[in-house]
Amino acid sequence: MKMKEFNCPVEATLSLIGGKYKPLILWHLIGHPRHYMELQRLIPKATPKMLSGQLHDLEDCGMIHREVIPEKPPKTIYSLTALGESFIPVLEAMCDWGKDYLTAEGMTACSGNSLTGA
Repeated sequence: MKMKEFNCPVEATLSLIGGKYKPLILWHLIGHPRHYMELQRLIPKATPKMLSGQLHDLEDCGMIHREVIPEKPPKTIYSLTALGESFIPVLEAMCDWGKDYLTAEGMTACSGNSLTGA
């Protein structure tokens, strides 16, 4: 990845995970390597083009690993790298904040947003 200059640490963080679906992709990869189609089902609002682009960006910056299984048809599996795993506490904090926000707004979180990926 090309080195960039940043004005603050938040800007550096957003350069890696900024994007409509990047945090969700990382969230769904916690503890679970996943096939592309699994991610597509877990993030249904992401178009295939958008999901592929965001996965590519996360791979380029070292947050995820992409493995192609040479089967017919080929399968692509994504998993967190050590760098991606180092971001888990941030994702957990985002989840906790989101739960508090939803509660304060009188809403409930949808199921399936646990660390187990259920």
